[in-house]
Amino acid sequence: MLPEFNNTEIAFRYRNNEELKKARFLFSSMGSQALTSVGMALTKFAISWNLPVKGLIKSTLFDQFCGGETMEEAGKTAAMLGKYGVGTILDYGVEGKESEEDFDKAVPEFIKAIKYAAANKNIPFISIKVTGFAYFAMLEKVHAGVPLSDSGKAAWDRVYKRIDAICAAAAEAGIMVLVDAEESWIQKPVDELTDAMMEKYNRARAVVFNTFQLYRHDRLEFLKVSHQRAKDKGYILGAKLVRGAYMEKERARAVEKGYPSPIQPSKEATDKDYDEAVHYCLEHLHEVAVFIGTHNEASCMKAAQYMDSHSIAAGSDRVYFSQLYGMSDNISFNLAGSGYNVAKYLPYGPVKDVVPYLMRRAQENTSVAGQTGRELSLINQEIKRRGL
Repeated sequence: MLPEFNNTEIAFRYRNNEELKKARFLFSSMGSQALTSVGMALTKFAISWNLPVKGLIKSTLFDQFCGGETMEEAGKTAAMLGKYGVGTILDYGVEGKESEEDFDKAVPEFIKAIKYAAANKNIPFISIKVTGFAYFAMLEKVHAGVPLSDSGKAAWDRVYKRIDAICAAAAEAGIMVLVDAEESWIQKPVDELTDAMMEKYNRARAVVFNTFQLYRHDRLEFLKVSHQRAKDKGYILGAKLVRGAYMEKERARAVEKGYPSPIQPSKEATDKDYDEAVHYCLEHLHEVAVFIGTHNEASCMKAAQYMDSHSIAAGSDRVYFSQLYGMSDNISFNLAGSGYNVAKYLPYGPVKDVVPYLMRRAQENTSVAGQTGRELSLINQEIKRRGL
């Protein structure tokens, strides 16, 4: 059965009236670029000066886009989503750590998340970023082919061991690991590391997924190259498909450094490559597991229609759809209601530590054409349907 993305009763049945009104206020505020910019600047200032704004942030952006401050709080949110057939991706949202001590301390935190997920049938995934376990500068060097010193080689070996420990724990526990994409100038070592993990753990089933950002004009071809490598080496390719998250930064750096931008020439080109990437993965499901991460209704519908017309079961364990918690509920809950595998990205962590993530969500909703308007119109439609 194909989903109906305009069904707001299904989309928002997990939200009570008060929560729905709060969401309307939040998306109305994010509809103003000026208001969002001022709010973000004030938030950064307040956090840097340790001003008492935690309560305000927690009751607004944090409640909308995060699962809780602790894994246990996130677990309660995951249980609530699970009642409606929606799974969860545990995403420890703390960013910007840059010391060997922090990198080492992060590993048991993620293994703890894996064990927690394994005890909860509605949490099939965890998400990791290689920059949470390695110096950004070292990743730049490895990407550029700059030889590492002996101490640098030892540090890189520790990065491998950290990621390997997490993937080994996930394979043992039956949990899947999504490795996030990074900026284009550090992506090569991330790809190579993830390929090594897939080769090691993706034998009987997909455990590890690499992320392909299709707003880059070279990633569709790289997806096909990655698939061929997996075939040659005898493992299942885990392909997480997204449009991407670093567009402004990528373009600015390309201009600054004087090299061709890696970004697609237009949104239409991105959409074309994204849908082609989804189609390619669905065509090769006997060798690929695909994670369709998008808020684009047309892309989700095309994927569902392809599955329907090619007799691919909606609940195939090789296909997952995903959206961020707090966004595109009309896609997530209606897909789940039609029997498709869906998992929401659910960041968690101390309010202060997840502020960078929250800032990106606010910025994304302001800058992505039509996103806030669409969210708001659906919320208003449901408020009207409830007679509020």
